[in-house]
Amino acid sequence: MKRRKKIYLYMTMVLAILYIGLLTVLYLSEYGDSQASIHSFADAFWYSLVTLTTVGYGDLTPVTPLGHAVGAVFLLLSAGILVTLFGAVISFMTSQGLPLFLLRFQRKKNWYYFADFGAEANTLAGNIYKEDPDTVIIFGEKKDDQMEFPDYPCLFINASPVRIVACKKGIGTKCKVFLMKENDIGVNSRAIDLHKLPVEVYARTTNGQDHLSGNIRFFHSYDCCARQYWRSRPLCAGENIIVIIGFGNYGRCILERAILTNIIAVGQHVAYHIFGDAAGFFDMHWHMHKVFSIGEESGEMDSLIFHDEFWETQHAVMERADRIIICTDDEPEGWSIFWQLHKYYKVHGQIHLHSNRKTPGVSYFGTNEEIYTPNQIMRTSLNKAAITINDIFRRSVDYPTLSWEDLDDFHRESKISAADHLLMKVRILLQDETIIELTPDVVGRAYKEYCETKKDRLVEDGYRRLDHMRWLRFYTFYNWSYGEVRDDGARQHPMLCPYQDLTEGQKRERDAAWELLGSIAAELRQTGYGKGDT
Repeated sequence: MKRRKKIYLYMTMVLAILYIGLLTVLYLSEYGDSQASIHSFADAFWYSLVTLTTVGYGDLTPVTPLGHAVGAVFLLLSAGILVTLFGAVISFMTSQGLPLFLLRFQRKKNWYYFADFGAEANTLAGNIYKEDPDTVIIFGEKKDDQMEFPDYPCLFINASPVRIVACKKGIGTKCKVFLMKENDIGVNSRAIDLHKLPVEVYARTTNGQDHLSGNIRFFHSYDCCARQYWRSRPLCAGENIIVIIGFGNYGRCILERAILTNIIAVGQHVAYHIFGDAAGFFDMHWHMHKVFSIGEESGEMDSLIFHDEFWETQHAVMERADRIIICTDDEPEGWSIFWQLHKYYKVHGQIHLHSNRKTPGVSYFGTNEEIYTPNQIMRTSLNKAAITINDIFRRSVDYPTLSWEDLDDFHRESKISAADHLLMKVRILLQDETIIELTPDVVGRAYKEYCETKKDRLVEDGYRRLDHMRWLRFYTFYNWSYGEVRDDGARQHPMLCPYQDLTEGQKRERDAAWELLGSIAAELRQTGYGKGDT
C-alpha cells in the first residue's frame, strides 16, 4: 500500500512538472510577439485551462509556431482528460466510492456490519432495523445482479471491517460485526484481526463455547432454536413418550435442553426415543446412565433410547408417542417425514416440525424470524433471567463473586439452566400448564404459592427433591461425579448423590432455587421484564 502511494506521488510530481514546463514554453514564445494576446504567465495558464476543459472562449490564442505546438498538445490532452474524468465519475458511482462517501454522513448512527449476505443475515438485519430504525445496515460484499434487494435500507460495500471502522472514525456507538456462516471466524478472511478493532463481534458456531475473549462472542443458532422450542412448548404432565426424529445439530440441542430443563415431577418417567447415532452422544456424556435409564423404558426414571434402525420400522413407538419432534437438519427431509406420518401412521400425539416455511395447520418451530433476532443473537434478553439470578446471588453473599461477563462458560450455563427451569417451577406451583411466559405478576403469584405450601414439610421436601434432580442432571450432563470435597478441576462434588444421602444442610441448599422466585419477581418489576422477553 505504501509503495503504491509513492508511485502515485511520483507520477503526480512528473505530470505537474511537465504541465508547468509547457506553460513556461508557451509564455516565453508568446510574450515578445507584438500580435500575441498572451502576455503573462497568468494568460498562459488561463489559455491552458479553457483549452483542456474544451470550453474554448477564444479570447486568448497563440500566434507563434512554438505557441501553436504547445496549443496542439493541450488540445490533444483535453480529450484524454475528459475521458478520464468521465471514467472516474462512472467508477465512483458504480464502485464502493459512493457508498463509502455516503457512510461518512451517518457516523452518529448505529452501524451493523455483516460479512456476507444470506438468508440468516437478511433476517437478522431486517429484525434489527425493525427494532432500531436509526441504524445503518452494511453487507460486506458486492450486490449480485440476481440478488433481490432487501425491504429495508442497507448498503452493499465490498469492504473489510477494518475499512468500515476506519470510515466511522470512532464516532457514536461501536460497530457490531456479524459472521453468520457456521464456524466462520476461523476461515473467513474478514475475521482476521477483529479482536484488535473497537467493534463487537458476534460469530455463529456449532461448538459449546459462548464467549472467547475480549470483543468476540459466539452464538449457537441450534441451541437458540432448542431453548425457544422448550420455552414455547414446555413438557406437560401427561407426556411420557417423546420421539425425536433427526439427531443432527438441531436434534442434539433439542435433546440436551430437554435433559436440562424437563424436570416437572419427582417420580416422572419420560422416555425419549431418539432416531440417530448414540455413539457420539454417550462418548461425550459418559455419566448419563447415573440419572437416566439407557436403552429401555423405565417406570421409575426418565429414559434415553436411541434407535439405529429407521423410524419407519418403529410403528408401536410412533403410535404411542405423546409428542413427535421432527428436527432433521435437512428441511425438505423433515417435511417428507411429516407427510409420511400423517399419511400412513395412527398418531395420537402432537407432531412438531422444524421448518422455515409457515404453513397453516402445521405446528412448526424454529423459523429464521424466531431465531435470528437481536434478543436471541446478541442475548439482550435471552439470558436476562440468568443474569438476574447471578446479580441476586452476588448481592446475597458477603464475599467477592464474579459478574456475568467474568463467569466462565460452565458457570454461565449453570445459571442459564436454572433460569430456563423457572418456567417449570412456576407451572408446578400454580398448577397451570397454559403458562408459557414469565411475567412479574405470574412469578409473584408463584412465589406466594411457594411460601404457603412449603409450610407442609412433605411438600417442602418434594420441592427440594425436584430441584436436586434438576441440579444432579446438570452436573452429570457435564461429566461431574461424586467426591467427598468439591474439586472443580477433577469435576467432583459432594452433593452428587441420591437425595436421601444428603445432609439436612445440603437439602436446605436446594431451597435457594425456589426462594429466588421472590427476588426475581421484584427484579422483573423494576426492569420491566415481561411479555416478549422470555
